Amino acid sequence: MTTQPPWSLPKQQPEEPVLYVYNSLTRTKTKFVPTNERHVKWYNCGPTVYDASHLGHARNYVTQDILRRVMTDYFGYDVHFVMNITDIDDKIISRARQNHLIENFRSESNALTPELVDTVFEAWTIHVRDKVNKGLPSDQKVVEGSEEASWPKLSVLIQNAEWKQECLKRDEKFDMHFTAANRCLLAIRNARDQIQSGIKSVDEAHNLIDESKDILARTLDAKYKSTVTDPNISRSLASYWETKFFEDMARLNVREPDTVTRVTEFIPEIVDFIKRIMDNGFAYESEGSVYFNTIKFDNADDHNYAKLEPWSKGNRELLEDGEGSLANKTGRRSASDFALWKASKPGEPSWPSFWGPGRPGWHIECSVMASAIFGDNMDIHSGGIDLAFPHHDNEMAQSEAYHNCRAWVNYFWHTGHLHIEGLKMSKSLKNFITIDASCAGTGEILRKYTARQLRLAFLTQLWNAKVDFSESLMTGEVRNIEITMNNFFTVVKALVNQHRSDAIKSDGFHHYEALEQDLTKSFYEAQSAFRSALSDSFDTPVALNALRELVSKTNIYINSRGKHLNVALVENIARWVGQMLRMFGLGEGEKVELGWGQADQGAGNINREEVLTPYLRALSSFRDGVRQLAIAKNDTALKDILALCDKLRDVDLVPLGVALDDQDDGKALVKLVPPAELIKARDEKRAQQDAKASKKAASIEEERRKRIAKLEKGRTPPQDMFRNCPGYGSLDDEGIPRTDAEGQELSKNQAKKVQKQWQEQEKLHKAYLEWQKTLSP
Repeated sequence: MTTQPPWSLPKQQPEEPVLYVYNSLTRTKTKFVPTNERHVKWYNCGPTVYDASHLGHARNYVTQDILRRVMTDYFGYDVHFVMNITDIDDKIISRARQNHLIENFRSESNALTPELVDTVFEAWTIHVRDKVNKGLPSDQKVVEGSEEASWPKLSVLIQNAEWKQECLKRDEKFDMHFTAANRCLLAIRNARDQIQSGIKSVDEAHNLIDESKDILARTLDAKYKSTVTDPNISRSLASYWETKFFEDMARLNVREPDTVTRVTEFIPEIVDFIKRIMDNGFAYESEGSVYFNTIKFDNADDHNYAKLEPWSKGNRELLEDGEGSLANKTGRRSASDFALWKASKPGEPSWPSFWGPGRPGWHIECSVMASAIFGDNMDIHSGGIDLAFPHHDNEMAQSEAYHNCRAWVNYFWHTGHLHIEGLKMSKSLKNFITIDASCAGTGEILRKYTARQLRLAFLTQLWNAKVDFSESLMTGEVRNIEITMNNFFTVVKALVNQHRSDAIKSDGFHHYEALEQDLTKSFYEAQSAFRSALSDSFDTPVALNALRELVSKTNIYINSRGKHLNVALVENIARWVGQMLRMFGLGEGEKVELGWGQADQGAGNINREEVLTPYLRALSSFRDGVRQLAIAKNDTALKDILALCDKLRDVDLVPLGVALDDQDDGKALVKLVPPAELIKARDEKRAQQDAKASKKAASIEEERRKRIAKLEKGRTPPQDMFRNCPGYGSLDDEGIPRTDAEGQELSKNQAKKVQKQWQEQEKLHKAYLEWQKTLSP
């Protein structure tokens, strides 16, 4: 019986790279292994919604979106992406309450009065003593009663950069506190002047309050916070900023989470979760609050506290920041213990619990919500690096105490800090840039750059490294990448459209010679380099460089091949490059096309008449002109037709975004380019041509002037050139000198010299006479 010959399994060379990702739990790149085949459980720490989203949020959530897209769209993992919204928190409570008190105070202030000024001034003095004093040297601190008298000296001292820097070392918020105090004091002094002038309008009162709002709000809060009991005040603030947050994320082309969880929706689960931690022996109650016992947990078998940053266990500053500004400072057995449940105080929203009315601690929120969705283990937990300790370390500790497991999270992915022009951005320091142009901030980022440009900026730097966002980055590397890709896709689209407009037929050549083989090899190498880069902990800078190098090689190939170009090969490369860029989230819309991708519009939304009419008018006008010239049969018809062709290309089609590039084979390459770019390029070309023409005209005029000057030298006949010329005496019949002024006969050399001069003048004079004949009517 005849059988098939033996077959052996092919050997991969090189082997396909395996995904390794930097894991904060090991501080190294570790192999990524999901616990359930290709299903990935991923929890991402969401925002605390109490203010406008800023560039730091963009850095974090756009970066997480890039990683998520790579995991799903490139590596093909089935990801369940969960993100929380912290809608109850110390910052939310304080901000909502202070906003409410300021608005009430403002609405009740109907005139500018001395009492109102005194109230604001009292708030200002408290601010100076409590906030400004933190950064001042001990011998320059302001004492009670001397606040305003001390201010002129401080206003001079702050102009000294070294002095100010020393103050910032003592308190990083010194500049912010000083600026707020200075602004408030100017408003107070202006209000005093207005009252003295008899101006006491409600507008002046509101101006004083608005200029002093940050300082006044804290004083009002200290006095009246217990009167604010309506939980809707906090809830409405959080709801408003949550909506704004997701609107900003949509503008940044960030995909929505698969599941969104909100703290206020999980209060019963949080209470039960805390109860079980207590039952397991890792929490205790004190004065209506519940605290996690970090020391007992850390000493227990199979448990470790602060896995991410064990060296930060005793960092009191970080621990206090993690507890929030409204936390009780007493009741904890250890400084590292943290609140699971906070007993409610006057002016704070509360919910019922086993320990009395209160609200959740910050860290417990994510543990409960993530556990409710994923159970006792997840593959990935992500967030900003500033959350690593104590937030994420506390999350893991309380979750492992609840589930009685060793590892609640397998991989922790932390995005790096954002710096702007070298300085760390901080909302608390008010040096932040908002995303939405309608929100207040030091600048709105989407007014200056596009969502694509921001994403490109983050892609050019490692996801887990510090990002230095600067003007030079955006106008340099980011803009260069965008221009390079735009130009590449424009050319390739034009080549593909032209190729398809011709009948598909063989020209007798296979178009797969050495250059095509080299480009194909470069294509495969780029795909391998791209995969290797992403497998190496999502190294997007290297991956982007692989795309850029491939585009550069393809451009060189396009420019060198002319009519022998293999359009199919170029199209395949361009489609893959575009697909990878869209995979990063750099393209708009879901429609797959050659290039970045554009906003998807259904056929029903397209007005064909509106779209086509400008192009048809240009074509019809061109046809009319050619037809009229053909009918007239003028001697200049061919020249005039070519002029019409140039007008169509350079005038009529440019505002429509159509570029026609003449080619050697006589066929124009049709490109679709943004009209503004074409108009700019055309105007620059015209300016260059005008400058060249002007230079040429100037050169011609200079030559004409020199020629006339030379001809003018011949105006004098040679017989008269030596008459009345000092230095010579007698002349012969032709006017050539024979003797000098003393009557001595000229030497042989002198005679030869004047003879030569006479002959040259004779030639110039003849040329002059001929020129004069041309000027005669």
